[in-house]
Amino acid sequence: MKKSFIIATLLFTSFNAMAEKIIIGVDGMVCSFCAQGITKKFKAEKAVSSVDVKLEDHKVTLETKSALSDDQIKSIIKDAGYSISSIVRE
Repeated sequence: MKKSFIIATLLFTSFNAMAEKIIIGVDGMVCSFCAQGITKKFKAEKAVSSVDVKLEDHKVTLETKSALSDDQIKSIIKDAGYSISSIVRE
């Protein structure tokens, strides 16, 4: 019983270690159409569990369920027609 509890705890901990909150500063995002486009692009990514766009702050906050690299984020934002001013991981 102890052994299975320890294994389950380790698996749960390692899974949660991959999940993170990422705050992205986006240049050029000024309207609700911009927000919708960026939201759609990130929701198409399997690694992303939620997307929150704050137009007034020019920020996109992602909650991930698996690893998402800075290069992947930059590519998604660039493909959407914008550029990145910052990426902060929490």
